[in-house]
Amino acid sequence: MSVVAVAPERTAAGAISIREVGKSYGEGKGRVVALERCSFEIAPGEFRVIVGPSGCGKTTLLNAVAGFHPITEGEIRLDGELLCGPGVPQARPGADRVVVFQHSTLFPWMTVLDNVTYGPVVQGRVKREEARERARELLAGAGLAGSEGLYPGELSSGVARRVEIVRALACEPRVLLLDEPFRGMDSITKSVMQQGLLELYDRSRVTILFITHDIEEAVFLGSRVSVMSTRPGRVQATIDVDIPRPREVGVLTSPRFRELVGQVSELVRGEARRAFEAGERELA
Repeated sequence: MSVVAVAPERTAAGAISIREVGKSYGEGKGRVVALERCSFEIAPGEFRVIVGPSGCGKTTLLNAVAGFHPITEGEIRLDGELLCGPGVPQARPGADRVVVFQHSTLFPWMTVLDNVTYGPVVQGRVKREEARERARELLAGAGLAGSEGLYPGELSSGVARRVEIVRALACEPRVLLLDEPFRGMDSITKSVMQQGLLELYDRSRVTILFITHDIEEAVFLGSRVSVMSTRPGRVQATIDVDIPRPREVGVLTSPRFRELVGQVSELVRGEARRAFEAGERELA
């Protein structure tokens, strides 16, 4: 998958502000605090990656931004506009925030071209033929020319995931939300997918919020990597990834890449130890 990484001009949009966000489930002794006083800012066009131990609230936070469930405290804003907060506990899902999940959500009865075209047409932003022309351009740019007439059942898992990302970008969202989209892939397929995502990002410069457990993936993809604490989740530290773009797989062996991976790993290991110790105390 090789494309020319030229970012088109676009209006700066996609700034996310997460301020003192809390999220709890249940009541009384069964109450679980998933997020507590979680705060950070994402700049327009930034590729922000969130890592942390299992159960730290990464996906909970992404789902709150997407509007899939309410928050208990704090507020979330997109380009200064309140998504959820005081008086509005749950954001309204919208085309300005598109989610790519761990598992395929392509419509199996539609061709690749129709899957990519569907969103813009249903939203009423463009006519069908214009949407199809744009979809062909995006598919070609993602190395998927020739796949337009195929159905999801005829695609490999890696190609299907690439189509899903293209389908999300076809909606021209302000924010692209990815929840461990490459989880479960073999190392070769994952490497190809990571490079493909970077190329699509370099072309679109859409704001990305990306959730992963893979620390090397986080550093390779991200502009900044935020490490979340063990539950209740909050951002413990954020590391700037000062590796130039566009990025190629060769950076994976560079001294600076290995240094950054070490920094993030140490932070995540510290939180994982705290999570383990807290679990042992609960069992005692």
